[in-house]
Amino acid sequence: MAPRLPRPHRDDVRIAVGGLLGGLCLWGVGLYSRTADDALARVDQGWAVLVPLAVMSGCELLRRSRPRTALLTGTLALVGDLLTRGNLATVVMFTDLVYAAVLYGSPGSARRIPRITGLVTVIATVWPVAAWHRAEGLLIGAFTGLVTFTPAATGWIVRNHRDTADAERLRAEQTALLAEIDRTQAVTAERARMARELHDMVANHLSAIAIHSTAALSLDDPRTSQDALAVIRENSVEGLAEMRRLIGILRDDSGDREPAAAPTLDGLEALLAGARTNGLDVTLEAAHGERLPAPVELAAYRIVQESLTNALKHAAPGRVTVALIRADDALTVRITSPYGDRDGPRAPGSGAGLVGMRERATLLGGTFEAGPGDSPAGRTWTVRAALPLTRGEPVTRGEEA
Repeated sequence: MAPRLPRPHRDDVRIAVGGLLGGLCLWGVGLYSRTADDALARVDQGWAVLVPLAVMSGCELLRRSRPRTALLTGTLALVGDLLTRGNLATVVMFTDLVYAAVLYGSPGSARRIPRITGLVTVIATVWPVAAWHRAEGLLIGAFTGLVTFTPAATGWIVRNHRDTADAERLRAEQTALLAEIDRTQAVTAERARMARELHDMVANHLSAIAIHSTAALSLDDPRTSQDALAVIRENSVEGLAEMRRLIGILRDDSGDREPAAAPTLDGLEALLAGARTNGLDVTLEAAHGERLPAPVELAAYRIVQESLTNALKHAAPGRVTVALIRADDALTVRITSPYGDRDGPRAPGSGAGLVGMRERATLLGGTFEAGPGDSPAGRTWTVRAALPLTRGEPVTRGEEA
C-alpha cells in the first residue's frame, strides 16, 4: 500500500489556492509572460498555461511536509511553463517552493540548494553572453537569479535565524533548569547543615541529662526520687536515640559524625576579627540583651557569617556594619556593606548563600530580604532578617522594621 500523503498545513492550502486563483485571473484577462511568437513558446494555445499552473498549485500543498518532492515536481512544471506563453503566478509559486525547500527541508538540502541555484545563475549569465555576444544576455542571468538563487538565499538566512533562536531558547531553558537544581541543592544542603547543628546542640544537653540521672540513680535516695530519676533517664536516652535516628536521615554522606559545638552570638567578635584580618572594615552594633533561644542564635550567627563572606567577595571598599537589635519579641539582624559592581555575568547557581540565609529565617517563622539601596554614605547592599524569639509566630513587616 502506497504511503498516504500528509495533510497539508492550512497556510499551505491558502498559498496554493491564492496562487491558483491569481493565475486564473491573469489567464482570464489574457496576460502572459511571453508573446505567441516567442521562441520558447512551443505551445501557443492559451489553455496550455493552465497545466503547469495547476501542477505548481498542487506542489504548494506539499511545500512544508514534502519540500524536496514539491521542488522537483515544481521544477518540471516550470520547464513546462517555459514551453507555453507563460503565467507569472506559476513563476512566483516556484520561487516560494525554492524558499520552502531550504527552510523546511533537511539540513543537507538546505546546504545544497543555494549552491546549485547559485551555479545555475552563473551559467545562465555567462552562457547567453558568450553565445550571443550581446549584453542583453545578462538579463537572463538576472531573471534566473531572481527566480532561483534569491529565494534560496532568503530561506537559508531565515533558517539560520530560526535555528539560532531555537538553540538560544534551549540554552536558556537548560540554564534555568541548572539554576533551579543548584537552588534546590543549596536549600537541601542548608537544611542538612542546620539539622547537624541542632542535633549536636540538643544532643549535648540530653547527654548531660542522661549522665546526671545515671549518677543520681547510684545514690541511696528515697524511692520516689529514684522513680523520677529513672523516668528522666529513660526518656532522655530514648529521646536521644530517636532524635539521632530521625536527624540522621537529613545528614549528608560526608562521614562527619562527630559532635561539634554550635556557634553562638558570643563568637561574633572572633568572626569579625577574622573578617578584619582578611581586609574587611567591619563594625558591630549589638543590642540583643540576654541569652536568646539557641536556634535563633545559631541562625543569626550563620546569617552574619554568610553576609561577611559575600561582602569579602563582592562589596566595594568601605565600612561594613553588623547590627543585632532585639525588639518586639524578635531579633533583627542587619548587615550593610558598600554596593559593589554586580552587573557582570553570573554563573548558574550564583546566590546560593542568599538561598541558605532565607531558608534559615523561613524555618524559624521569620522574614528575610536582601538587595541594594541608597543611604547618606552612598549605594549600599543590605541584608536584613527578622527572627522571632517565640517559635511558630511569624514576624510581621512592622515588627521587622
